[in-house]
Amino acid sequence: MKTLGKVFKWIYLVLTLVFLYAPIFVLIVFSFTESRTMSKWNGFSLNAYREMLSDAALMDALKVTLIVAVVSAVAATFIGTVAAIGINSMKRRRRMIVENISQLPMVNPDLVTGISLMMLFSFIGLSSKFGYLRLILAHTTFNVPYVMFSVLPKLRQSSNMLYEAAMDLGCKPTKALWKVVIPDIMPGIISGFIMAFTLSLDDFVISWFVADGIQNLSIYIYGLAKRGISTKINAFSALMFVVVVTLLLIVNIRSMREEKYAAAQRKKVAKSN
Repeated sequence: MKTLGKVFKWIYLVLTLVFLYAPIFVLIVFSFTESRTMSKWNGFSLNAYREMLSDAALMDALKVTLIVAVVSAVAATFIGTVAAIGINSMKRRRRMIVENISQLPMVNPDLVTGISLMMLFSFIGLSSKFGYLRLILAHTTFNVPYVMFSVLPKLRQSSNMLYEAAMDLGCKPTKALWKVVIPDIMPGIISGFIMAFTLSLDDFVISWFVADGIQNLSIYIYGLAKRGISTKINAFSALMFVVVVTLLLIVNIRSMREEKYAAAQRKKVAKSN
């Protein structure tokens, strides 16, 4: 019975991976074809990548995407870290209420978030002249909770005694926070920043509703796809996939190393006791 369970487990895993990644594999393969469309394979070529690099509109969209992703990720990391420190210092019942409220943007459909932000920007008078600002504010808004919930576990692993000891030794609260607390939770802050950057890079629905007058990569690629699937889109999508997967691997590898280090530290403490 156990053997049969293992067989079904591996079959399920293989089928899931094939279903998820086979289309991406086909996309990457056809980014290296001589043909301009995905209708057939016409031999190996890098023409799609050359066309991609020579496309001025695509490069402008890339510039917009990177600027918005970096600025919104930095802003979300700062706000999310400060919010996490404040939430962690609350009493249990109040902390649970605030955490549950903070999770709403993460479970809220992107469609609802995008329409709500579009209506808000129209109400306060942020017109198409402020396209960059609208995108940055929107991306910062949906990124903050992800940063918060990346930093909070590190704060819970950290000991309040370190902060109190720094205060006892003469540090002012701000200096103790900067010199003791921030370095201790830095892995969580870095993970939150990478997550925020990745989500901003990948977002389409919210950007579609709030980007009035400018377009990032997701909007530009969507516009190209409506006119027909080009291998130029394949080439750029393949590069985006590699970048996002690399960032996610960095986050996961860091998390695994932190867990191993924490487990090793607990074993040392247990042996010493």
